[in-house]
Amino acid sequence: MDPSGIPRGGPPLTEGEAEDLLRCICFKTGPPRTVGAELEWLVHDLRDPRTPVRPPRLAAAVDAVRSLPLVSLLTFEPGGQLELSSRPAGSLMECLDSLAADLRAVRGALGPLGLTLSGYGVDPWLAPRERVLHEPRYDAMETALGRTGSAGRAMMCDSASVQICLDAGVEEPGPLGYERRWRLAHLLGAVLVAAFANSAVHGGRRTGWRSTRQALWAELDPVRTLAPPPDGEPRTEWTAHVLDTPVLCVRADEGPWAVPEGLTFREWLRTGLPRPADADDLRYHVTTLFPPVRPRGHLELRMVDAQRGADGWMVPVAVTTAVFEDAAAAETVYRALEPLGKRAGSGPAPRNPLWSAAARDGLTDPELHAAARTVFAVALDALPRVGASGTVRRAVAAFQERYVIPGSCPADELQAVTS
Repeated sequence: MDPSGIPRGGPPLTEGEAEDLLRCICFKTGPPRTVGAELEWLVHDLRDPRTPVRPPRLAAAVDAVRSLPLVSLLTFEPGGQLELSSRPAGSLMECLDSLAADLRAVRGALGPLGLTLSGYGVDPWLAPRERVLHEPRYDAMETALGRTGSAGRAMMCDSASVQICLDAGVEEPGPLGYERRWRLAHLLGAVLVAAFANSAVHGGRRTGWRSTRQALWAELDPVRTLAPPPDGEPRTEWTAHVLDTPVLCVRADEGPWAVPEGLTFREWLRTGLPRPADADDLRYHVTTLFPPVRPRGHLELRMVDAQRGADGWMVPVAVTTAVFEDAAAAETVYRALEPLGKRAGSGPAPRNPLWSAAARDGLTDPELHAAARTVFAVALDALPRVGASGTVRRAVAAFQERYVIPGSCPADELQAVTS
């Protein structure tokens, strides 16, 4: 059984069977309540981040890091970015403490090699980066995403993020219900983009976006990176979205994978061409969809730029968890953010006016600034109730004082950092 809940392999799927499987596994409701995070980092030269880290040097770093006894899952992205994915944790602090310990170990292994982890949404100095992973998945991805321009390669090789994973919620209505949490994730997501924007410089030049990373996601594919329609029933809308999104690739046991153009998964099921699709193909197809909020049993919030500093990543994880896991905080924030829905309109994230403003303007946008002030105030009040330590609460308060209250974001400091 695959972790996504879809059986691996098996006979060809019918369209009805695919719909049933997706409805069953995309929003798993009820206990246990867990939290997780995935941290992507750019790997830079310790002395001069403008010096490219060549593949042999990166390979030595990979060997050193893979020898560590880490709790988190360690992977590398196509451009050599390092990713640590926490195990599902029973509490916020269990998640943060586990990741922090693994990060200390990773940094300790990289330092003697003259390398460091850098937290930026896109590489401020080195772009375009060379793709160092040459596997069928990434070969196919570069071909498919390259059809719409250069954003796909930049996303694959130049970007890094903080992703927060939370339970889908409960079946019952209310602040912890899965329908409310789905709606909240797309309203709060725009605020998180704006508050934590940290990618105004890409490859040595200012781009005109505070979150260039988010701008790249919005640009790189006409369907694959979009959220479903915002106001429908989540299971129904997500199921339709998965089946009506073009297939990125058709895997093969040998040789390169086929990269069809315009073949939706629904059409693949109906035609059986180029070969019949099975449950494992459906599971794999879901992993090639990149909306800002991806339901994979839990909710995966994917919109936050990587953050600078040893512990800067903790702030978005803590704020988001507090707002989602404390019922009173969830209700207060949802009511405060509801008016943003009118600005978003009927268009899906991340291409609607609300999300575009968040990526371009950050907290200089008055509505997003007011929303962020509310979100941080509510989160700080809720953090003790979700078990956050004094150190975490102080980090969130410091971020609030430095950026949120005056209406700025980390991207506004990048000129000085990268000059």
